Formats: sequence, C-alpha cells, structure tokens
Amino acid sequence: MAKNKVGKTVESLGDYLREQRVSARLTLRQLAEQTGVSNPYLSQIERGLRRPSAEVLQQLAKALRISAEQLYLRAGIVSPDDGIGGSVELAVLGDSSLTERQKQTLLDVYASFLALNAGQDAT
Repeated sequence: MAKNKVGKTVESLGDYLREQRVSARLTLRQLAEQTGVSNPYLSQIERGLRRPSAEVLQQLAKALRISAEQLYLRAGIVSPDDGIGGSVELAVLGDSSLTERQKQTLLDVYASFLALNAGQDAT
C-alpha cells in the first residue's frame, strides 16, 4: 500500500468505482466525458490519492447508474449507523438550494459537533 494514500475509506471507494466503471464497460476517458470530471482526477480517485466531493460522487453515481448513497457510505460522508433516509448528512447533501461549498461546510460543522459530544461522553 502506498504511503501517500488519503485513507482506507477512499482506497476502498476507488476500488469500488473502478469495479463499477469496468462493469459498465467504460474507459476512464469515457467516464470523464460523461461526468465532466477530468480524466487525471478520476484516476487519482480510483487510486485512492484524492477524496472526491459529494458533488463529484453524485456525478459518478449518475454516470455509472448506481446509488449516490452507496458512494457516500464508501467515501465516509455518511455512516451506516445514521440510517439511510433519516441522516443529517443525506439531508444536507440532498438540498439543491445549497452550494457544494455550503454543503461541505455544514457537514464539517456537524462532524465536529459529533466529535465534541463523543469526547464529552467519554469523560
């Protein structure tokens, strides 16, 4: 395993995306054209070198005809314990009136609150 990997979650996401792309009989270039995401960036995601945004995951899910929620789970954006359909993360990600940056900021703040509360529970 390369030392410059972003993380185990992303690596498994990259492997999963590669499997889905190959199953769909798409080359990396074809997927890049369909999603509007650059070929080098997609390659880096598949190799676990980059962590894609929720917006990129949505574009990939649409092009590969797979569930965006499944990609969110694999990317670590949504926890399996949250329960699909009722989680704060999915509500934020599904809100079309927010920009991608606003969504990411809200998710970051939410994650920091969860971490803070977990730290308080441990004491």
